[in-house]
Amino acid sequence: MTISTGFSWCIRERERMATKPQFTYYDLHNLKKGQVVVVSLKGSAANVRLMDTANFNAYRNGRKHRYIGGLAKRSPVRLAVPHGGHWYVTVDLFGLRGQVRSNVSVEPMPLPTIKQNAPLSSVPSLVKDEAAVVPDENGKTYDVFISHASEDKDAVARPLAKALETAGLTVWYDEFELRIGDSLRRKIDYGLAHSRFGIVIISRDFIKKGWTNYELDGIVTRTVSGEQVMLPIWHNITKDEVIAYSPTLADKVARNTETDSIEDIVHEIAAIILGDE
Repeated sequence: MTISTGFSWCIRERERMATKPQFTYYDLHNLKKGQVVVVSLKGSAANVRLMDTANFNAYRNGRKHRYIGGLAKRSPVRLAVPHGGHWYVTVDLFGLRGQVRSNVSVEPMPLPTIKQNAPLSSVPSLVKDEAAVVPDENGKTYDVFISHASEDKDAVARPLAKALETAGLTVWYDEFELRIGDSLRRKIDYGLAHSRFGIVIISRDFIKKGWTNYELDGIVTRTVSGEQVMLPIWHNITKDEVIAYSPTLADKVARNTETDSIEDIVHEIAAIILGDE
């Protein structure tokens, strides 16, 4: 009896010979939800069952059990793993006549879907017209302001600000270092009034400051029109954590320091502000 051991899975077969009818089992070891087990048969029809450890043990001891599969009259049989765990496949002729040879393999999981970043230019509300920018008390206006938690200054905010300045943009970020007790909306509304483009660096440290997802969503998106007016940059935080914090924010156009370099982020921002696209 042959077995496919392709890919990184080590699939072993065992045969049980006793007074009971013969069955063959394949120890598939740990599989993930959604993986597909392929059972190829040659000969007569056969009973094919995909079972977790508990049900496999019940099956081979003649007890009641649950399984995925059934009577297979055509080959190959494809069975999807319903949840992660240790899995087995059995092939038997219980209640049937004939002979059958079997072969089992596990298909590799598909690669993650390629997700292309939506270009910043697809969100025109991110960039304010120069005429709409109000000078501050010193008569200055800025191309970009960066709002960030103090813990993220060295890792992200300062390198980002310097790179933006090198690209020819005026940047305001020191006064937008946010600490516990700060009024998030007041500070960011002030920055938006005097700048063409707003960035908020969102990290685990940022979230620990105690701002609610409602408050943060309100400053990233204009409440009335629903337009996105700030660019979130996710730093040191996973996609699952973002979704748990705010499913709405997770759907906004954003950049992530894990996958987007500071140089790439700066190039995009400079291109839409300076009109070099």
